[in-house]
Amino acid sequence: MIVLRRVIGDELRRRRQDQGRTLREVSSAARVSLGYLSEVERGQKEASSELLASICTALHVPLAMVLRSVSDEVAVLEGVTHVTDLPVASSSVVAAA
Repeated sequence: MIVLRRVIGDELRRRRQDQGRTLREVSSAARVSLGYLSEVERGQKEASSELLASICTALHVPLAMVLRSVSDEVAVLEGVTHVTDLPVASSSVVAAA
């Protein structure tokens, strides 16, 4: 079974390590405890959307890019061979949701 929090955690860890940054640096910039960020990266805690946004800001990467990478990884894990392009909702529809 795919556990989304693990895929998200793996992606956040990969991006942090690619930048050569420590958990301490990112946790401080994101204003989240070092222990909690560690648990998120290990897939032990489910991060809220606000926390994900804060971590992405600390990593200087758009949340959309992280979610896109996570989505692509989940598709691979599910064995999806072709993902069709979906229409993008207008910002007014997203805001109303």
